[in-house]
Amino acid sequence: MGDMIHLIAVYSKTTAKAWFQYRVDAFLKSLAVFLREATGIIVIYFTLLKFDSLNGWNIYEMLFLFSLLFLTYGIMIIFFTGLRDFGKTVRDGSFDRFMLRPRGLLFQIIFVNADWFAAIGHGGLGITLFIFSAGKVGISWSGANIIYYIITVAGGVLIQGAVFLFIATLNIFLLQTDSLKEMLYWDMRKFAGYPISIFNKLIQTLMIYIMPFAFVNYFPAQYFLRKEDMAAYPEIYIYLTPVVGVVMYIIAYLFWRYSIKFYKSSGN
Repeated sequence: MGDMIHLIAVYSKTTAKAWFQYRVDAFLKSLAVFLREATGIIVIYFTLLKFDSLNGWNIYEMLFLFSLLFLTYGIMIIFFTGLRDFGKTVRDGSFDRFMLRPRGLLFQIIFVNADWFAAIGHGGLGITLFIFSAGKVGISWSGANIIYYIITVAGGVLIQGAVFLFIATLNIFLLQTDSLKEMLYWDMRKFAGYPISIFNKLIQTLMIYIMPFAFVNYFPAQYFLRKEDMAAYPEIYIYLTPVVGVVMYIIAYLFWRYSIKFYKSSGN
């Protein structure tokens, strides 16, 4: 265990040095990610200033909803960059190098790289939105609420990591899954910025049971805000984010363990 922790530290240190070797460039790229994502939030902000609310959610409650989405992605991408880019790793044959090393394949993929620019950009925006909105939505930050928030953020990270692991595993069979990832993750993530109650039943079903982004931010936000539209869903859903995250990741991991036996090098 000590050796594994040391190896994680070495991987992390090496990766960070590689991403930040040109500090000004690293700062500007992280800022560019922050501003790119913030642009959409600014548009929504000014829109809601005119229309007051969206299905009962005011501007600060919406920003709190977005803060969970960006913060969980910012943390998730530190650990799962290798899975996000796994298709390229398979197609150019570099995955073969991992198979020759005396460490677990998934361990290497997870810790060999981290997209620090995306982590800082998304995570920084999530923290900014949280600071801006948390004091405006009437949340009492008791010890229980703080613990719930931390555990729920961890669950949201696992949910998204499990999605990336599942899509990455499909590359073993399909080699190219970029379009599938765009549809299953990025397109569905766009819906997650809004209360799912504004969508039709098909989208709600997808967001809860297929690509469960609702457990990343909507149901956790409902724990704190208790909006009226929560009446359409079982109350227990607001407590299930960590459970959904763990179950999804276990299923995705078992799918990975099963599928890796069928890997055939693509070479180059």
